[in-house]
Amino acid sequence: MKKFNIVMLGAPGSGKGTQAKIMAQKFNLAHVSTGDLFRKNIANSTPLGVEAQSYINRGALCPDSLTINMLHDCLEQMPEIIGSILDGVPRTIQQAEMLDGIGHDKNLPISLVINLNVDEEEIIKRMLNRARLEGRSDDTPEIIEKRIANYFAQTKPLEDYYAAKGLLRHINGMDTVENISEEICRIIAEEMEK
Repeated sequence: MKKFNIVMLGAPGSGKGTQAKIMAQKFNLAHVSTGDLFRKNIANSTPLGVEAQSYINRGALCPDSLTINMLHDCLEQMPEIIGSILDGVPRTIQQAEMLDGIGHDKNLPISLVINLNVDEEEIIKRMLNRARLEGRSDDTPEIIEKRIANYFAQTKPLEDYYAAKGLLRHINGMDTVENISEEICRIIAEEMEK
């Protein structure tokens, strides 16, 4: 059976994680957050966690191969799932190509890509608020600025990559959580029926 895999795109603080959790529960998909995987490894001081921490502290992205291998390892531990919702991966064209099996020995077919559009001022406000509420050391003003710059330089081009494949759907990420969820649910349900 072909798995239904969704990619959540959007700038840091756009609400990807919130929406991914809601959709995973509603559609019985595995929610895979690379940020959570990295934080878990960092908290446990695994070799991967130590390496990842050095990149995160600088506001840089972890190497593509490290991220993709970690994702495959995580999904291989859940063979019974009907699909997944990916939050935080791919972040670069190279990662997207690796998921397609280009330059990587495994592939992960993508069924749908949801892009949450949120303006930069709102992103900064949300991330600073999240840092305050959750005590996240990776959300300082300086690192937020670097993460946003990384997003525009490296991740935003994924919109064109997935649009060319006919997989991209844009969502207004400035609406309420409930309205955004409703719109995403409608799109996923339509795509799953195809």
